[in-house]
Amino acid sequence: MTNDNALCGIICINKPKDLTSFDVVAKLRGILKTRKLGHGGTLDPMATGVLPIFAGRAAKACDILPDKDKSYIAGFRLGARSDTQDSSGRITEVSDPAGITEKTLSETAAGFCGKIMQIPPMYSAVSVNGKRLYELARKGIEIEREPRETEIYSLKINEYDETTGCGSLSVACSKGTYIRTLINDIGEALGCGGIMTSLVRTAACGFTLDDCVTLEELERISAEGGDISGLIKPVECIFSGLPELHIRGAQERMYRNGVKLSLDKLRINANAVRIKVYGENGFIGTAVPDREKGVLRTEKNFYI
Repeated sequence: MTNDNALCGIICINKPKDLTSFDVVAKLRGILKTRKLGHGGTLDPMATGVLPIFAGRAAKACDILPDKDKSYIAGFRLGARSDTQDSSGRITEVSDPAGITEKTLSETAAGFCGKIMQIPPMYSAVSVNGKRLYELARKGIEIEREPRETEIYSLKINEYDETTGCGSLSVACSKGTYIRTLINDIGEALGCGGIMTSLVRTAACGFTLDDCVTLEELERISAEGGDISGLIKPVECIFSGLPELHIRGAQERMYRNGVKLSLDKLRINANAVRIKVYGENGFIGTAVPDREKGVLRTEKNFYI
């Protein structure tokens, strides 16, 4: 797989702890022999779990992912605050969480389900005036951040030790949710503070841990000269929920050349807002029906 124009697929990595998402991408550039790589959502170094990597032409899909929801299992500790909102940072305050029962914790956490506002943590990749927040934080600079809306679909306390204040929770949420901020905010609502102690992403972009391979396994197969093509998923799998359009002959040639096809001559569901397009040799890409102009507009072509 040395040809960027030939490679188009997704490989799901179970990201190890202490590596950044960029570190994973850098390693895969060597293994896959391509620089065209994107990923489905940044993970902090302390986090592990599902990190979908979009390779070759599949990297064009990163900004049109239909499923951007995520799921996590996180460890936490109540009765502590840190400058990073997790255990990797400097502990700034410690208190006694005694008296906070699992029932109280569960009831408080339930209040964070649904649409909520979060203030991005200073130690994050959010860009403000061209500067990443973590760059400012490392210089000891803290600036005001605008709250952002996110949505918590479900939140469950898996276990909680009322003596130590430690436990774990499961979260299903929308893109852009900071789990350490969620734990911090729950801790503040309880009046004792809270930090995240571990994080595993169990699902992202429709993929789960069962779909993942480790970097060690990939590196071993590559070093032995083995074939890793069976581990690369076709890019069309992330668009599985979209309606299909099959075109042939002159229509396909026109579409591949960038010609907008007339909707009157196509069989497209009247309610479809995005479709996946197939030609004689399979999946081509995605398109958007422009009903105001009566044409089918190309969104992304992965095979041309």
